[in-house]
Amino acid sequence: MYPTSCDTFVALPPSTEGQRIVFGKNSDRPCDEVQEVVYFPAKSHDPEEKVECTYIEIEQVAQTYAVVLSRPAWLWGAEMGANEHQVCIGNEAVWGKESADGEEALLGMDLVRLALERADSAERAVDVITQLLEKHGQGGNCMEDECGFTYHNSFLISDRTEAWVLETAGKYWAAERVEAGYRNISNEYSITTKIDKEHAELRTYAQQQRWWNGKAEFSFAKVYSYSTTARIEAAEGRYCEGRKLLQKSEGHITAETMMDILRDKESGINMEGMFMTTGSMVSVVPKDQNLPGVHFFTATPDPDRYSTPFIFVVDIKQLKHTCSPCFGEEDPVKKKPRFQSKPNRKHPLFLKHEVAAAIIDSTRERGERIVEKMRALEKQKLAEMEKYLTEGIEDATLPVHLFTDTVDEEFSIYSSA
Repeated sequence: MYPTSCDTFVALPPSTEGQRIVFGKNSDRPCDEVQEVVYFPAKSHDPEEKVECTYIEIEQVAQTYAVVLSRPAWLWGAEMGANEHQVCIGNEAVWGKESADGEEALLGMDLVRLALERADSAERAVDVITQLLEKHGQGGNCMEDECGFTYHNSFLISDRTEAWVLETAGKYWAAERVEAGYRNISNEYSITTKIDKEHAELRTYAQQQRWWNGKAEFSFAKVYSYSTTARIEAAEGRYCEGRKLLQKSEGHITAETMMDILRDKESGINMEGMFMTTGSMVSVVPKDQNLPGVHFFTATPDPDRYSTPFIFVVDIKQLKHTCSPCFGEEDPVKKKPRFQSKPNRKHPLFLKHEVAAAIIDSTRERGERIVEKMRALEKQKLAEMEKYLTEGIEDATLPVHLFTDTVDEEFSIYSSA
């Protein structure tokens, strides 16, 4: 099969309940790849300091923001995440007429993390990514143990007020602002004629390549996409189904709605097989600056299998002293020289989920008991998070250990099954 990966969604008022932005993403990766949730605090950096990304080293900035990331455990960047300013980003693999083969540079996943660390708004994140793209380029193998899996990237970026879609082809790019309603992206170009920002030579380059005659209305997707491939057709199906699921709940989209969309197997959004959903994220960000954002992560595969996989972080600024089996500050690019044998990267929560999956698949009574308890835990935690989203946080110490406490509750359910 063609490797395919990811679907990302955002809903803004009036599509959501209340004055909130709801963001969601499934990360679809090789089925044996471990995804982990990691936190990095805000940090000041020395002049001339460098940052080592997955393949290349680039200049560091003076100040980076606190970020929480969901990432494949072997690389530096991230599939998705959020920062202390409630900027949320997810990326997608895309292919088109511009070749994705090339030298090692920044991965799209590196750009996700770099933008979250450096941008205090969605629009600023667009600027950070495009400036880095034009300076350093994008490229490199996107799997730990398989050469030749390369792609361009699209990004869905949101903050408290708006969202942006950014789609790239090599160093060329187009961006679309989303101020209301809903939007989703998959593994295909989706920006057509509504282009709010673009690379200075985007259209000139297309003319030079004879992809566009300079007279017809310019559609980024039409000009830069393949006309058709099996990969594009599969992505088109998921993109359309995702849009239908958003439309079905328009005006009433909540965290639960987004979780249900990410769990949908019939549409292919919750992917199974050699490429599967290995991590999921849902964020709820109120437009009110005085209220915290809530970010739910799985750190484990298949958001449907476990019924309550969404582990969450409340108000990233309160996480300075947290730690958990899924959190860690050691960057994987420093764990081993590349091209050596792949180490076992399974964290404790991942291992517990593996055992639970085997029980659910093989033992009906014990499996049903696990599912029932996880559904009850999910309902309880969603109610607790709704209180934070509505009333704010009076005692700043309360959410500090929320993530680790919830992981412990999951462990307890698995151990008692």
